[in-house]
Formats: sequence, structure tokens, C-alpha cells
Amino acid sequence: MNYQAPLRDMRFVLHELFDVTGHCQQLGNGLDRETIDGVLDEAARFAAQVVAPLNRNSDEQGCRLQDGEVITPTGFAQAYKLYVEQGWASMTGPLAFGGQGLPQMVSASFHEMLMSASLSFRVYSGLTEGTVVALARHGCDALKQRYLAPLVSGEWTGTMCLTEPQAGTDLALLRTRAQPQDDGRYLLSGSKIFISGGEQDLTENIIHLVLARLPDAPPGIKGISLFLVPKRLVNADGTLGERNAVSCGALEHKMGIKGASTCVMNFDGASGWLVGQPNQGLACMFTMMNDARFQVGLQGLGIAEAAFQGGLAYARARLQSRAISGPVAPEKPADPIIVHPDVRRMLLIQKTLSEGCRMLSAYAARQLDLEHYTGDAAQREAACRRAALLIPMVKAFFTDCGQEVASLGVQLYGGHGYIREWGMEQLMRDSRITQLYEGTNGIQALDLIRRKLLGDGGSELNALIDELATAVAQVKSQTAMAEQVAMRLQEWRTLAGTVLLACRRDPEEIGAVSVDFLAYSAYVMLAALWLQAAERASQVLAAGSGEPEFYQAKLQSADFYLRRVLPRAGAHREVLLAGAGCLMALPATDFAF
Repeated sequence: MNYQAPLRDMRFVLHELFDVTGHCQQLGNGLDRETIDGVLDEAARFAAQVVAPLNRNSDEQGCRLQDGEVITPTGFAQAYKLYVEQGWASMTGPLAFGGQGLPQMVSASFHEMLMSASLSFRVYSGLTEGTVVALARHGCDALKQRYLAPLVSGEWTGTMCLTEPQAGTDLALLRTRAQPQDDGRYLLSGSKIFISGGEQDLTENIIHLVLARLPDAPPGIKGISLFLVPKRLVNADGTLGERNAVSCGALEHKMGIKGASTCVMNFDGASGWLVGQPNQGLACMFTMMNDARFQVGLQGLGIAEAAFQGGLAYARARLQSRAISGPVAPEKPADPIIVHPDVRRMLLIQKTLSEGCRMLSAYAARQLDLEHYTGDAAQREAACRRAALLIPMVKAFFTDCGQEVASLGVQLYGGHGYIREWGMEQLMRDSRITQLYEGTNGIQALDLIRRKLLGDGGSELNALIDELATAVAQVKSQTAMAEQVAMRLQEWRTLAGTVLLACRRDPEEIGAVSVDFLAYSAYVMLAALWLQAAERASQVLAAGSGEPEFYQAKLQSADFYLRRVLPRAGAHREVLLAGAGCLMALPATDFAF
């Protein structure tokens, strides 16, 4: 399967819907359209020519643990070396430590490309960027000076070490301990599981951010601290010293992303240094977690795009049966399957979900940029609230879409999709983890209800709906679509109020409504974005500015989304309004006899 970055659609989203050049001027980073397009062009080449060819073999070969060292699939080390040398690793890093300081609105497009080309390859660099964010925000000056520059450049990689066998989502149960030493170090002891890139042969050093407890820590999540633990100790002059007491005890055997090492990491009195304040580790880690969850959302989008490309290519080439209305290619023994309505249904679901998620990713990236880079304190705070509201939707909805679109890709290929030859089944296996790690999608839904909706009484959600409603009111050409979206926005506002009342009345409702409320919210959010895309397409077509096929396809895709995908929101609304009673009535002992 040959991957090519969807550059035309990316440029439509960045330039025509969200004015990324104006966004960059607001941030003061000096990027203009020519530079941004140049970055996208080079990124597309790197993804297609360097990374994508690794994907199939990485799944076949996987990683190996040999004498405590992890050997990554053939070609990964060389590709990672190019990734660093060409400056891709430092795209988002702070300027003060050698980074390029590119905004998320630009870098997210490249990261989506990497996810499509090879999710396993992207795993190694993905968490490093989060490590940089957490360390830059919470680390002391000494830690920043010693560790940030090589992390920003990609010379070293970073990990996030949270999960333990008995402590997954419930971090209050974690047992890893940190014993303070007279010289300012801490000695960490314990085991962590499911650590992405915990050991690898791409870089000489790996910087682990580890959650652990101090001896006098209070119980529960209020007693968790964050520590920096390097694989190899770093001397005062920045050179690498001896191996730290941290090791990979085993590699997990997984259904997907087999080219990414997923490690059991053992800390046996390993030297570490406190990041942030004692017992404030969870707050520090959540700085990294938001970035990680956004990136996982991009993983879902990347998988979806790759599956759509594969399905579309196959549907155009595969000859099977004749069109119901009569032969379309009478000179051939059968018609290409793209003529069949059900095949078109699957392709259009793939297309509208993928392109819709791409629009939402740009919108969310803009909030992350404003949160981190704008000099206006009020705007920064507003962006922080908006990003916090959107992140659970991006992570959960995008990854659910990735799995659905990959499954549709298998279906499009028929029996050929179920076998190894075409690569569709790998995408489906690879995408499955995205719904699980960095907080399962059920946890994302709970976060949306408990921390976001209940947290401020629906204030930020209503502000988002107000913003979207204002944009809808400004639509001039697509009035029928606009009326439908306006109705859904009002329904969303009313539904949020109903959910708030139900959750305050009965805490069980929080868990009962959460998944369906998140899905409802995301479908309506995408509808508002598809309306903006249709409005822009109408304007360009009316002006006769060229590329009529592209813009006509946007109009027709928006129409399909509103007619055939948005109605799913209604089903989610009906389900969540059914209440928690039917979920909780059956005693646990009576589920099976």
C-alpha cells in the first residue's frame, strides 16, 4: 500500500479554513505561507519515501530483546538518524534549547503524516515531545540545562512511566518508591509496564519521566511525585556516564504496532531527580498528558487516512460485477467496485470522517498554540480552557474513527482485506491500541463530563457552542445545511443542560451518559466544521477560481456527512437519555449463571 500525504486537503484546512499564516503572525514566529507549504512538501516526501517503506516489515519483524537490549526492526535506526539530521525532531522544541518553535497547527500535519506512514516508527519520537513540554514547564534550571537540548534535537528520546501491573487508570494504587539521598538525588525502586520506547537502539540515552511516591507521601493521588530518571547518567559536562539501575525486563507481545517496543521497565535503586514540587507529580504529568492525548488523536486520524487511501485505490482498480444500473466499463469483464452504492457508502464514511477529524485537529492545535505561545494572558487562559474541553474529544473520537475507518478498509477489500497481503488488517490491528493508551476512550468520556462539563457547569461548552453558532449565522450560500447545523447546536446546548441535571441528581449518570455524550458532541462539532468547509467551497466555485473538482467534492462530502453521518448523533442522544437505571439494575452476580 503506497501512502501519499493528503497535501491538498491539508492546505485547504490550514490556509482556507483557519488562516494559519495569520495565526503565525499573531504568535510572532515569522512563518509565511511559502515557508509553511515548503515544510509540508518536505514532510510529505520524508513520510512517503523514508518512513512508509518501513511499515510492513516492522510488523513482520517486530522488536527483539537480546541481553537486556532492544533491537528495533531493520531500517528504523537509519530512518531515525535522518529524522534527527533533517530537523524533524526539533520542530516543536523551544528556541532557547535548539528547537524550531513551530506551532502545532503546522507540526500536527507532519505528525499525522508519520502516523499514516508508520505508527510504530512515530511512537519512539512522540513521547519525547511530551517529555520536553513537561520538563520545560516544571523542571528546575539545572535539569533543563542538562537534559533539554539533547531531547529537543532528538539525540535522546523520552518516555512516560505511569502504569504498573496493579495501577492502570487508578494511579492512586501505584507502588514505585523514591528514597531521597543527601546529594539531592532520589533512588527509585519499582516496576512499570506498557512503557512505549522504554528501551531501543535508536539513541544513546533515554530520559524516563517516572511517577513514584516519597517515603512521607500522603496516600492516593495526592502523594505522587514526578522524577527524571535517565537510562545513562549524565556528567556535569554533558557527556554520558555509567548505566543507571534501570532496565527492560521484558517486551510485551501485542496485536499491533509491533515495530514499537512496549517494555516492562525495572527500576532497581535507579538515580532520579525530582521534577516540580513533591507530591505534585500528577499535575506535572498532565502537562505532558494533554500533548500525548492530542498526539494519540492524530494517530487515529493518520490510520484513518491510510485506510481511506488504500480502500479508494482498491475500489477504483478492483473489477467485480456490473453496476446495478448497467455496465459502466463495458469494454472490461466487470465494473470497478467503486460504482456500487454500498462501496461508495463506505468510502464516503471514510472520507468525511477523516477530513472532518483533520479540520477539528487544526482547530484544537490552534488552541494549544495560543495556550503556550500567545503573550495575551486572557487569550492564553481562554485557549487553555478550550483545549482542555477539546482534548478528550480529539483523543477518543479520532481513535474510534480510526478503528472504524480501518475496519471499513478491510470490508472494502473483502476477503483480500482479511489477509496480510494488502496491509489493511495491519492498520486495523495497529489502530486498536489508540483507543486504549494514554487513558482509554471511556476515561476520556468521563473526563469530558466530570472535569469539563460538571467542573464549570457547562460554561466552556456553551462558549464553544456560541462560537460555532455565530459562524453558522454568517453562512450565506449553504442555508439548508446551516439551518440543520443550527438546530443541532441548539439541541447540543439543551442536551448538555439535561446531562448536567441528571449527573448532579445521580452520580451513576456520569458514567452512564459519558461515552454517548462525547460521541454526540464530536459528531455535531464536525457538522459545524463541514458547514464551514462547504461555505468556503461555495465561495471559490462562485468566483471561478479554479480546481472545481476539489471544491465540488467538498460540497458533496459535506452534504453526505450531514445526511448520512450526522444522524448518528441522534442515536447517541436517545441512548444517553435512557438513563443509568437499565445499566445498574442487573446485579453483578446475575450477568451469567
